Order: sequence, then structure tokens, then C-alpha cells
Amino acid sequence: MLWNLQKARPLWITNLQEDETEEMEDPQSSGQLVNPALAYSVSVASCGNIFSCGAEDGKVRIFRVMGVKCEQELGFKGHTLGVSQVCFLPESYLLLTGGNDGKIMLWDVNSEVEKKHKSPTKHPRRKKTKRATYTKQGGNISVSITDEEEHGKISPKLNIEHGEKVNWLLGTKIKGHQNILVADQTSCISVYPLNEF
Repeated sequence: MLWNLQKARPLWITNLQEDETEEMEDPQSSGQLVNPALAYSVSVASCGNIFSCGAEDGKVRIFRVMGVKCEQELGFKGHTLGVSQVCFLPESYLLLTGGNDGKIMLWDVNSEVEKKHKSPTKHPRRKKTKRATYTKQGGNISVSITDEEEHGKISPKLNIEHGEKVNWLLGTKIKGHQNILVADQTSCISVYPLNEF
């Protein structure tokens, strides 16, 4: 809901279950009932008119505020279970997501959001980007960074196998270096470096 706080009433409402309805109408659907998409977390980008929503269905949705209404710009699935946390990094369209599947991902949604407001390019080309994977095992963290080609589909720039359900996350600078702080169901806060981004 987009609220007018002066009048204490909503200006715009969306229903995440509408996405589910469209998927259920697929003729290949097995007819199974699924839980409706519940919004778990919302984060507003520093520009003030782009926000993300992490939902119980494992999807992340990106919306743009257009006056008194909102328009969905992008939707993608990156987690196998619910997206419990979404958080835009300051001054960017880099989006952190944390899930009930114990994964933390970093997405660059800038190109996808900008595509919606520019005319299509005449010369689409693939570009190589760096992708990092962190794995946490027994308190140790291993990092691998690989080049990947983008094919127009959004893919995570960073994938951390945290191992525990993510209850909260935040991108912040510590001693001049960008880090991710993560709270889970344990009594510890985990810190992951974001040196490559």
C-alpha cells in the first residue's frame, strides 16, 4: 500500500496474490493449491521512488512510485523459500536479499529498472560481470569470484550460503569498508565483506 499520511488513507494498493493467480491459470499447472504470496520485507532505494518487496513465495518484486500509484518494474525469483529480508545499499540500486533458505544474495537491479524508462537499444550485447560466491562452513568462509555473462535475465552478483534462516540484514560501512551484517536464529551477528562491489 502507498499511503497518504496526511489523510491517513491508502492511495494505491497491490495484491501479490495476483501474480499467483496468473501462474495458476497456466494449462501445465498441476492444480495444486499454494500459499498466497505474503509480503515479508520492503526496502526503499535512496532515490525515494523505487522500492523492493520480498515475499513468502521466494520472489522479489521491484516497484516504481509514479505520482499516486505504483508500477511493478521487475519480478524475479532467487530463493527457494520465502525472501525474509530485502535491503537496498545506500546510493545505489544494489539490492541485498536474505531468505528462509539460508541464502544471502546481492542483485544489481539498475540496468533492469533503467531499461523500463529508456527506448530499447539497437545493439544489445552481452557483458561480462563478476560474480562472487561465499560459503560458510563451521565458522569458516570461502570465497570464489567468477566471470559470468549476462543474457538479459537478472542474476545475483553475490551468493552467500549463510546456512541459517536470515532474520535481518543490513549493508553498512565498517572502518571504511562495505560489509553485510546478518542476524539469524543464533545469538551471533555475522559479517560478510563486500570488497568487490
